[in-house]
Amino acid sequence: MGSSSRLFNRQRTVHEIFGGGFVADVILWRQMNITLGILLVTLSSWVVFERSGYTLLSLVSSVLLLLAVILFLWAKSAAILNRPAPPLPRFHLSEETVTEVASLIRTRLNALLSISQDIALGKDTKLFLKVAAYLLLISVVGGLTDFLTLGYASLLIVLTIPALYERYEDYLDRYAGMVFKKSHQLYLKVDVECIGRVQNWILERQKLS
Repeated sequence: MGSSSRLFNRQRTVHEIFGGGFVADVILWRQMNITLGILLVTLSSWVVFERSGYTLLSLVSSVLLLLAVILFLWAKSAAILNRPAPPLPRFHLSEETVTEVASLIRTRLNALLSISQDIALGKDTKLFLKVAAYLLLISVVGGLTDFLTLGYASLLIVLTIPALYERYEDYLDRYAGMVFKKSHQLYLKVDVECIGRVQNWILERQKLS
């Protein structure tokens, strides 16, 4: 199938769009065992959260508390029994790493603040409408489901829709092209019959006034 007939006239394949590496292989089920493992682990975690009543914060706190208690008792008993201490790696952040992370955060925050300023001052109407639409969508979706369910549903979509699209790419692109063509024809018809008439009526009213 030629690139000109692809959806959005894209030049790259679906695999290339997702980076063409290991992540793309997982998303497109070329690493089937890993993809299935991710889905099963995520589904199990979601079921545990839903059935147990735990939240993500409470579960993480409980796991960290249990880990801290185990390491503390291990270290104390090792000191008393002259045994080796827990084999923990040395936790240390280099100055270069902290500087790079801080620089990255500063750059992203400055970009976000600049965008926010443009929206607040009314400099970019299209950007305002886009941001408003995204926030409205997040608000509606957030009111319908919780964060964990939304995360699992998003992961399920990422691991199914691209793979299905790649498998039936020719058919879907052909169908999408037909829909786009029909929509464009409908738009032209509405533009001529409705919008054109309104514009002519406005011009006639202006001439009479």
